Amino acid sequence: MSQNDSLQEQGLNRSVKSRQLMMIAFGSSIGTGLFLGSAGSIQYAGPAVLISFALVGVIVYFLMRMLGEMAVEHPVSGSFAAYSRAFIGPVAGFITGWNWWFTTVVVGMLELTAMGTFLDFWFPTLPHWVTALVTLLLVVVLNLFNVRVFAATEYWLSLIKVAALVLMIVLGFALVVGLGPDEAIGFSNITEHGGFMPNGISGVLFALVAVTFTFGGIMSIGTAAGEADNPEKAIPRAVNSVVWRILVFYLGGIGTILLLAPWNEQESNESPFIRVLSGVGFGPAATALNVVIVVAVFSVLNTMTYSGARMLRDLARNGQAPRAFAATSAKGLPTKALFFDAALMGTVVILNFFFEGKIFAVLLAIIVGTELITWVGICISHLNFRKTSKSATFPAPLYPVANWVCIVFFVLVLVLMGILPEYRMGLATLTGWIIVLGLISLTTQRSHA
Repeated sequence: MSQNDSLQEQGLNRSVKSRQLMMIAFGSSIGTGLFLGSAGSIQYAGPAVLISFALVGVIVYFLMRMLGEMAVEHPVSGSFAAYSRAFIGPVAGFITGWNWWFTTVVVGMLELTAMGTFLDFWFPTLPHWVTALVTLLLVVVLNLFNVRVFAATEYWLSLIKVAALVLMIVLGFALVVGLGPDEAIGFSNITEHGGFMPNGISGVLFALVAVTFTFGGIMSIGTAAGEADNPEKAIPRAVNSVVWRILVFYLGGIGTILLLAPWNEQESNESPFIRVLSGVGFGPAATALNVVIVVAVFSVLNTMTYSGARMLRDLARNGQAPRAFAATSAKGLPTKALFFDAALMGTVVILNFFFEGKIFAVLLAIIVGTELITWVGICISHLNFRKTSKSATFPAPLYPVANWVCIVFFVLVLVLMGILPEYRMGLATLTGWIIVLGLISLTTQRSHA
């Protein structure tokens, strides 16, 4: 298949509207990483974790603009895999595509696991494997409707959690300045307990790894571009609005919990948001927020299921996965790819049955590594894309300086993963995964030669 063929979309319906495209990106970015994973990053850096979020936010902004520039010119569901294939080479496309597909499956497994953790708030005796199984079945059924139903559902799910975050930030500000029923909490939780940067610069750096996981799902906006109804307008609007809004929500949300409670009282196995609201006497608000968090987890799982099926289909279309996965139904849905992905995600039901409470940290470490592969693919593809593109409708800023800044950041995160014991498994998995994919790709190419 030629480069031009691989950058043409066929079989899918362009039914995703601009506002829905924005919410799909929200849906995959405001979930377990923020509501649960942020506790780990706070433990590393204390209040200075806000610096970590801001730094990763800048990197994500650059990457989103790079992806957005390529997606406007070539809006395909294969997204960064198609761009790696076209602008780096077949092996890079193979690795990037299969890696994103793998990422969506592992993130799906993590969200299914997290669902049990959040439902413990109400049902502490309910086995996690039961919640994982029921949640997976609901998501698969939802994805069997046409893409308009998926996009509309994701829009409203994401709107709910965005609204809840805004309300929590407003409520937190009211409590800090004394607009609530009690005296003002003030800023003592930021300045005391070791100060703003209790663990020094090293704490800020170590927190970068966990924060990177938090931002990873935002790139799913690329796979939705292949079904955007007006990609030339929808993609720039979605990219620009998603980046600054998520930065506001992340910094505002994390800042709120840091102001309301001491950073060193956070536990890595529970949501800092729920803990803080319960601790300041807002039990009903904590209950309501937990409902929103459950919605958020479902939303991320929904988006990852959608995105993974599209990526597997793109790989099949380009001869890099079994051809059967390229088929679409009369509704324009890659149902075979969807069922295959769901079956793999379903293995987490068994894992939660035998190893309940032990697999979340392992999955998180693996995801950080796989996210870096996706980000590297976007960054290098964009470098080469600019060499072949004479003009850009939606040019990424600071090219090529921003590309090299991102590459330095990737190297830094890899070094940090090697230093932190809890992420070494993720680094080892990343290394082995790249080697396996590279060997399979080379073997496949030789067999087709």
